[in-house]
Amino acid sequence: MTPRAGSRGFGIVGTGTIAAMHADAIAALPSARLAAVTDVDARAAAAFAAGRGTVAERDLGALLARGDVDAVCVCVPSGQHAEVGMRAVKAGKHLAVEKPVDVTLEAADRLIGAARDAGVALTVISQHRFDPGLIEARRLIDEGALGRLVLGEASTKWYRSQAYYDSAAWRGTWAMDGGSLLNQGIHYVDLLRWCMGPVAEVTAVCTTQAHQIEAEDTSLAIVRFTSGAVGTIMSSTAAFPGFAARLEITGTKGTVIIEDGRLVSRAFGDGIQPADGGVQQLAEGAAGPGAAANPAALDISGHAAQLADLLAAIDEGRAPAVDGEAGRAALEIVCAVYESSRSGRTVTLRS
Repeated sequence: MTPRAGSRGFGIVGTGTIAAMHADAIAALPSARLAAVTDVDARAAAAFAAGRGTVAERDLGALLARGDVDAVCVCVPSGQHAEVGMRAVKAGKHLAVEKPVDVTLEAADRLIGAARDAGVALTVISQHRFDPGLIEARRLIDEGALGRLVLGEASTKWYRSQAYYDSAAWRGTWAMDGGSLLNQGIHYVDLLRWCMGPVAEVTAVCTTQAHQIEAEDTSLAIVRFTSGAVGTIMSSTAAFPGFAARLEITGTKGTVIIEDGRLVSRAFGDGIQPADGGVQQLAEGAAGPGAAANPAALDISGHAAQLADLLAAIDEGRAPAVDGEAGRAALEIVCAVYESSRSGRTVTLRS
């Protein structure tokens, strides 16, 4: 593979399903190239590398020793994110960590602190912040078009088969994965907080309805934001056949509705309007496209935009748009949901 002139080299650690999204996103950027990959399964790494025209290194240490690897995409199971990230930070590599930043706040704090002390850029993948619908929604919020925000609703009603969880021993475990909220729903938890602001308290119920797994497959939470607004979070991988992820933001002057990153409608004082001159919505009861039912069916544009932002942040000496603290904030909400469900009490958040 011939290096692109002036491009930065990425290494990918872990060559499972999500790694393909990162590789495709890197390939879409003229300022980036895939320098090497590694995986604990050497055969999987070799096959992945052969398909991408790159090199498979024997282990993480060998990948981090490469001078042509400027940044590392951490695509291992969630419970290993901080562990792998810390090693990359010590090697002076910038980081793109798949969501969540890790499964515990303690691990997240170790990684965020290490990256800060080392002066390396850290972004936690939340690619939907770069979707056109979310960018437009934030513009409307920031300009005051919705008035004072009063209600936010995040819903991720997806479907995963038992075979999905059985495909790897770490899936659906508390130590390495978490349940539907930490793995799938955290994207829209992040978007809810990004639009509505910090969460003050959470009251939640989590259950395992349709799978043989350690963690939950269905979560429901009521949240109160520090602004005084309220909201709900719903997440499930038991919602057959899978539906579009949905975010609704309501203020005193209007409401915006986003489905799978598209702003599908907005309502102001003059009535409900389709977004962008008319966006075709899904038929009532129809299964959402892509990731709602298939974990491999993801649009790479958001990943590409977020990796491009990481590179720009490195060049400009600034924090990425979705930095480690943003990843921590979303994780804190999820951890509060789990704690509330276990204790049966309302949980107060730090920030």
